[in-house]
Amino acid sequence: MLSAESAAVVRATLPAVAGALDEITTRFYGAMFRDRPELLDGMFNRGNQASGAQRRALAGSIAAFASALLEDPDSRPDTLLDRIAHKHAAVGVTDDQYTIVHKYLFGAIAEVLGDAITPEVAAAWDEVYWLMAGALIGREARLYQDAGVEPGSIWRQWTVVERRTETPDTVSFVLRPADGRRAPRARAGQYVSVRVQMADGVHQLRQYSLSSDPGRDLRRITVKRVEGTDRAPEGEVSNLLHEQVREGQELTLSAPFGDVFLDGAADSTDPLVLVSAGIGCTPMTSILAHLEAIGSTRPVLVLHADRSPADHALRAETHDLVEQLPGGRAVFWYERPGAEEPGAHEGLMDLSEVELPVGATVFLCGPLPFMRDVRGQLLGAGVPARHIRYEVFGPDLWLPGSAA
Repeated sequence: MLSAESAAVVRATLPAVAGALDEITTRFYGAMFRDRPELLDGMFNRGNQASGAQRRALAGSIAAFASALLEDPDSRPDTLLDRIAHKHAAVGVTDDQYTIVHKYLFGAIAEVLGDAITPEVAAAWDEVYWLMAGALIGREARLYQDAGVEPGSIWRQWTVVERRTETPDTVSFVLRPADGRRAPRARAGQYVSVRVQMADGVHQLRQYSLSSDPGRDLRRITVKRVEGTDRAPEGEVSNLLHEQVREGQELTLSAPFGDVFLDGAADSTDPLVLVSAGIGCTPMTSILAHLEAIGSTRPVLVLHADRSPADHALRAETHDLVEQLPGGRAVFWYERPGAEEPGAHEGLMDLSEVELPVGATVFLCGPLPFMRDVRGQLLGAGVPARHIRYEVFGPDLWLPGSAA
């Protein structure tokens, strides 16, 4: 609970703090990595640091949490906190690191805002920080307990038993626990972190959705090569996996995490709509495979958009799974249609071309512009916001509150 005194100070200073958050987080990361370079080794994504994505995500989460406290001092923005907690657990964040972050974050706030940070202002924002940190620490402790691991000790070795090219820029890796023990429990739609050592000796982590039925000891990830752009470097981990990892080698994987997963009873008859674009198909394929494995009869509508059938990873498998589900149906959109999919629509996804089942839960995954557009179409079609669940690959730059 945020005290009334602190709430008044935060309300008065939130515009100034929020307006300076980009500079604050820039200085925060710069100072922290200068003094604690070991945090860049296996904890933070260098690509997201270079593009500014991590900085913007941190700034957005702080502003969103503070705003939620001002709306209701007794509340907690559960969707925001759960998403962050799963991301943190997937990279092994531990309680002591919140103290490190606090030191450098508040140093950056004081440096940027100067005399505006009076003792009263510092105390109020300190209260906000530790309310957020305490909520995350509690959630992360439960996640580690549920995963059967010690806090931060999330890693196991897995052997690549099969490597399969899906498209010119997408490869699947089928994996088995190298120690011969059972695979950890996972839910359809969740992801794992992959930890690799780069050529300069630094370890880097990336999250990849499980793309097969998570109820088996064999697990699969499907990795798209990330091309560089003017705003972001190429994906160093995806390129390493594509170029260097072969059958028989080992990969270091975390326990599975992720707050967007298929839940409910195995005999549920509630309809599902799985909406994706590009490599966002991977968690949807996991959900489909799980539904097929348990013999589900619930109605499932699969909607996917891509550049062309040749670029659509796991396309044939998606067809096979949908055909095995009594209530399954798939509709595809391609910017460049091909003879492989004669019934596909041309262009971008347009939900007016399909009939959405009433009362469905919608899972949404793909590039942010795609998800923003499709979510707007879903809301326009009468789908309640609370029924739309979305997964973001990388830092969540979708402002909390704009999606359920």
